[in-house]
Amino acid sequence: PPEVMMAFQKSGTNELVGPKGPIFSTAQLAGIMAAKKTSELIPLCHPIPLDKVDVSIQLEGNVATVTCECHVTYKTGVEMEALTGATVADLT
Repeated sequence: PPEVMMAFQKSGTNELVGPKGPIFSTAQLAGIMAAKKTSELIPLCHPIPLDKVDVSIQLEGNVATVTCECHVTYKTGVEMEALTGATVADLT
């Protein structure tokens, strides 16, 4: 709701700042950490060495869009890592 959005301060960038600090930066960090720990969070998901994790959050009106992109040089895909990173960032 608009009254909730008004409770946060907007900085010059695409960042919202609440009483505990920058909201999107905290969510990005949580998403990156979650992607790296996917094998500890998801049963039967084996650990893979991630080369890069990029979590981005775009705010348009009252809608925040979270995107998590993972890169790996390995024999398997990184779908679970990207999904876990985006989900945890979204929850944060």
